[in-house]
Amino acid sequence: VPPRGRAGGMDLAYVCEWEKKPKSNHCPSIPLVCAWSCRNLIAFTTDLRNEEEKDLTHMVHIIDTEHPWDVYSVNSGHTEVITCLEWDQSGSRLLSADADGHIKCWSMTDHLANSWENTVGSVVEGDPVVALSWLHNGVKLALHVEKSGASNFGEKFSRVKFSPSLTLFGGKPMEGWIAVTISGLVTVSLLKPNGQVLTATESLCRLRCRVALADVAFTGGGNIVVATSDGSSTSPVQFYKVCVSVVNEKCKIDTEILPSLFMRCTTDPVRKDKYPAITHLKFLARDMSEQVLLCASNQNNSIVECWSLRKEGLPVNNIFQQISPVVGDKQPMILKWRILSATNDLDRVSAVALPKLPISLTNTDLKVANDTKFFPGLGLALAFHDGSVHIVHRLSLQMMAVFYSSSSQRPVDEPALKRPRTAGPLVHFKAMQLSWTSLALAGVDSHGKLSMLRISPSMGHVLDMNMSLRHLLFLLEYCMVTGYDWWDILLHVQPSMVQNLVEKLHEEYMRQNAALQQVLSTRIVAMKASLCKLSSSTIARVCDYHAKLFLIAISCTLKSLLRPHFLNTPDKSPGDRLTEICSKITDVDIDKVMINLKTEEFVLEMTTLQSLQQLIQWVGDFVLYLLASLPNQGSPVRPGHSFLRDGASLGMFRELMVVIRIWGLLKPSCLPVYTATSDTQDSMSLLFRLLTKLWLCCREENHITEPDDALIDECCLLPSQLLIPNIDWLPINDGIISKLQNKQLVRLQFGKAPGLVGHTVSSQFDAFVRAPGQPKIDHLRRLHLGAYPTEECKSCTRCGCVTMLKSPNKVTAVKQWEQRWIKNCLCGGLWRKMPLSYS
Repeated sequence: VPPRGRAGGMDLAYVCEWEKKPKSNHCPSIPLVCAWSCRNLIAFTTDLRNEEEKDLTHMVHIIDTEHPWDVYSVNSGHTEVITCLEWDQSGSRLLSADADGHIKCWSMTDHLANSWENTVGSVVEGDPVVALSWLHNGVKLALHVEKSGASNFGEKFSRVKFSPSLTLFGGKPMEGWIAVTISGLVTVSLLKPNGQVLTATESLCRLRCRVALADVAFTGGGNIVVATSDGSSTSPVQFYKVCVSVVNEKCKIDTEILPSLFMRCTTDPVRKDKYPAITHLKFLARDMSEQVLLCASNQNNSIVECWSLRKEGLPVNNIFQQISPVVGDKQPMILKWRILSATNDLDRVSAVALPKLPISLTNTDLKVANDTKFFPGLGLALAFHDGSVHIVHRLSLQMMAVFYSSSSQRPVDEPALKRPRTAGPLVHFKAMQLSWTSLALAGVDSHGKLSMLRISPSMGHVLDMNMSLRHLLFLLEYCMVTGYDWWDILLHVQPSMVQNLVEKLHEEYMRQNAALQQVLSTRIVAMKASLCKLSSSTIARVCDYHAKLFLIAISCTLKSLLRPHFLNTPDKSPGDRLTEICSKITDVDIDKVMINLKTEEFVLEMTTLQSLQQLIQWVGDFVLYLLASLPNQGSPVRPGHSFLRDGASLGMFRELMVVIRIWGLLKPSCLPVYTATSDTQDSMSLLFRLLTKLWLCCREENHITEPDDALIDECCLLPSQLLIPNIDWLPINDGIISKLQNKQLVRLQFGKAPGLVGHTVSSQFDAFVRAPGQPKIDHLRRLHLGAYPTEECKSCTRCGCVTMLKSPNKVTAVKQWEQRWIKNCLCGGLWRKMPLSYS
């Protein structure tokens, strides 16, 4: 008997179920399918049964894991049951296929995560699809656990040489999908850049036979491997190589047969006829075509086997060696499937979930992973008909962790076979998916309910704090490099870890080269913000990080509007020269800094300047707010506090003040408006003087000095000279993550936002945020929307930032600003459309 998996490696985070309605109900479809994207969107199917008309509508539901109740349900338009769902590698498009041979590609309408439309598709009429996959885009990383201490991200996450399934001119990967149908056809559709779809269909082999199960994987050389089974364990599992090419604007498919295998349980005399059906057939990863997982079952039990394809030498008879000595030296090689591992008899398997984390499987990596108890990516999940879930090692199939649902009985020490069957079928998972870091598992059960399970990175082994932090940090860095969403990592962050994680993340980031730091500069700020939300002691810093993202974006946009005066451009753009001059000339007088710049580079049209007034006003207000809050920096941490020590950000504000000053000479009405006590006061130069003094205190990161008393005294006088503005901080998020920290199960309902208030964090935070009924603001355009907005708005699924869906402006400069966040929020989160009554 294998050692029992550790209970404690998995626990339920939340459960979301459908509301019972009198006339129409969501019931789980058969088969039930779900898919999890790298942006933490989950798609799954149900059948909507209408009692009166006795008909079924095949629905696809898409949720964001942070707001599971906010489900987007779409009538898929599939006439038969949906058999496959597949996300693409960017996590923003979804394929669905049905039992009538129709394949549809769904994409977001206006980049909104809760609005989807079907744009293109393909069809093999009347032929049910059994396997579906996007073509490979040639991007493959490997995570090296043994290098998790290395300083360079390139060593920890190395790029593996891998060819795309098909390339356009110039080596760009071509997009498209491949599907296998029940009658043994393979169909490939290619999306041309102009939106046209090229489709070709070909038989997998000359003797077409029924395909009950299939899976698709890719090889590094750009080929596709298809595995098929007719569902009977007495038949072989067949493998085919598929090559796709484009000839004369037509898609062409070539197939050839690869070695096949018989499951070992069918040749084993003890179990010969015990497991008649093959119920699951999966490649261990979509880019590992040489390892396959098989499961054979009967009514009550299952057995799981893992096979691998190896090159082996073929022994040659001595007769040939005498005739030709060359043959004796060099053995001919053949490919052969060999069994790696198998389980004992198990309860009947109802679903399998495979890891998507591309962990490197070399012996040293495996050894380090085992020593440090770092298991994400090494375990695959099996769900059973009794409602339990096991995580087993992907190579040895040894048990690593167990989860018992409330309905499954925890085993007493007698063997599983003798357990009396309870009356009636138990609730069990019909479909499961692991998240992209393997730290969470989503399952949809036989009642159509969605469960979210946490999976501990160490599978329940107790580790010291330092090691736990290292595990989470390694995965956060992986998300930072790939651009994947890191929600599933936040599930494991305890309030006491936040401070440490943020500091360590910053240290690791500072060890990268300047070019990579530039690429990741906004992503790390967004990551720190999402971490700081999880602890009451760091909650005010969330505001600072969001303000910093906003500042970086404004600075880039305003600088990009500057144009060189002559066309024979100098080596530096006007924006770069502005940065250089402002950091070289440390004068506290704004006009002396301004004289050094070529004012003709700053000339813009009047309408453009006027349209930027709201952004300019934010810069002016924020500088005033920061300086006015300098004297009481010792008070409990308030938003804005971290800016007072952040030389880089203060430098950006200083540059922007200079630009705004020059623009104010061209068009005074674009200047920030201050309410001053005396008419003669030059507010901008006063603020610039104080800002420069503060900036000089902390412009060198490793040599920060305290601001002197004279500066603090002057800042104390500011409230008596100017009216200090209220800064509109971002709303604290209404997501689920902060409600999951005390490890209590949260019960939710689809379509109903939970009424539960989170922990104490949000109440402390309300001091900075507008109360309901107060005027709302468009956080990115800095426009006031009124207390009850009439415009349709969208909000970010991660930071809760709100902005109008349609642009009120037509000026190109404003369009340029809006392009920065048309697809994603500044923090990288996806947008979702808000109901009109969002007050």
